[in-house]
Amino acid sequence: MQTEVSAIVTPAQFAQQYRQYLETNGILDSAYRLQKQPGGSVALPVLCNKLSQLHLLSLCDTVAPGSTCIFTQVKNPILSKKSSVKSCHQRLQEELHELVKLSGVLWNDQLSCDLPQVWKRHGDMIVLNENAFQADIWKTLEPEVWLVVANALGVKRIAKAGRVSADGFRTPKVTLLLGNDAWVHHIDNGIRYTFDVTKCMFSSGNITEKLRVSSFDCTGEVVVDLYAGIGYFTLPFLMHAGAAFVHACEWNPHAVAALVKNLELNKVSHRCKIHKGDNQQLPLRNLADRVNLGLIPSSEEGWPIACQLLRENRGGIFHIHHNISLYAENRGAAVDRKNLVEGRCKEQEQSLTAMLPASWTERTKSSSDSTTPAFTCLCAKESILNSRWKGPGNRLKVETNCGTYCEKRIFIHPEWQSWAESVALRIKNLLEILHQKQWRTNILHIEHVKSYAPHIDHVVLDLECRPCDEN
Repeated sequence: MQTEVSAIVTPAQFAQQYRQYLETNGILDSAYRLQKQPGGSVALPVLCNKLSQLHLLSLCDTVAPGSTCIFTQVKNPILSKKSSVKSCHQRLQEELHELVKLSGVLWNDQLSCDLPQVWKRHGDMIVLNENAFQADIWKTLEPEVWLVVANALGVKRIAKAGRVSADGFRTPKVTLLLGNDAWVHHIDNGIRYTFDVTKCMFSSGNITEKLRVSSFDCTGEVVVDLYAGIGYFTLPFLMHAGAAFVHACEWNPHAVAALVKNLELNKVSHRCKIHKGDNQQLPLRNLADRVNLGLIPSSEEGWPIACQLLRENRGGIFHIHHNISLYAENRGAAVDRKNLVEGRCKEQEQSLTAMLPASWTERTKSSSDSTTPAFTCLCAKESILNSRWKGPGNRLKVETNCGTYCEKRIFIHPEWQSWAESVALRIKNLLEILHQKQWRTNILHIEHVKSYAPHIDHVVLDLECRPCDEN
């Protein structure tokens, strides 16, 4: 079957000038290639509905004075490279359409909607989302259907994701559909990762935070990563931020196995010690310049141990991950709003003390009242509830309990600020209970990592913690 396309034919020496003009004015038909014609002229395919009679009459003088051109029909035009290359979605639908047809079933819109629009790729494996391929027909076509999908998408292995398990390890429910080995390789920001997709999670949505960690200057620092996983942040601290040493804590044995491999792959095993098991039992203390608390929806259970890890003489920085709800009725602030006013300090102290290890509370009871710092409550005049809201980057000088001044940053979301201030206060009190002296905390930055529906923000608080007697 012959096809025809409208075209402007002009001598070869003028072809590029015509092409530029037609392309700039949206007249060139990019679905087809320019074609050489007998006699040395060139045919430029055009969109007939965009080419008016006025254009035709003035084309020669407008484009290249002294040139000639004619309007004609070109038979059997050659598709452009862009048009001739099918997208992976097109190939997938065409090949599955043929497979379904051979099985004696008519293709329909429901089957089209059942195909995946997005997927995750790890080397020669793709991981489909849980909403893809739910129609009953796909089960009757196994395993041929997965071979077709693999061929269309250019991979050798296929897996399908499900809900994350509520087993304390956040184990992904991933089923291997094609292939025998679930271990994959992934390169992210120059860092090599390997892991079992059926046992470990890999969150590509955290790439902005991993890049931010990579930009830190941690030269000479000891870092503790309390929730290391397969090394999402441990490896950027070691490879890009320049940390002298990282203590990586992880209790999922499958993640630990992957972390061991990833440290070896990136040749940084000698600068990292893995602590297997519950980080609440971590025997370390007084060694960290920086502690990463990368657990969501909340890392609150790790605050006491993080305080224990921080250097007692000079303090350091916490990077605290948290999911914040922007709906008032769902706000899981670390300290309830009604407790952020004068007169409620006792309730805060009781709540805070309940978080502490037994060794802390025994030490606090045995210490004399004269040496124990008073528990600090966020008073009404300091509370974010009484602040005037301004744009990001605004700062307000406030006096600390040490008699010094620091800059209080005002952030664009009141929920972020309220949560950050309550965390800063509670960690200050934890440090004072632990070390029996006054500390100050300072909100350095709140980083927005990503958002979930409905209106939940994953943020990271950079919190500076220093003893008041630090020079």
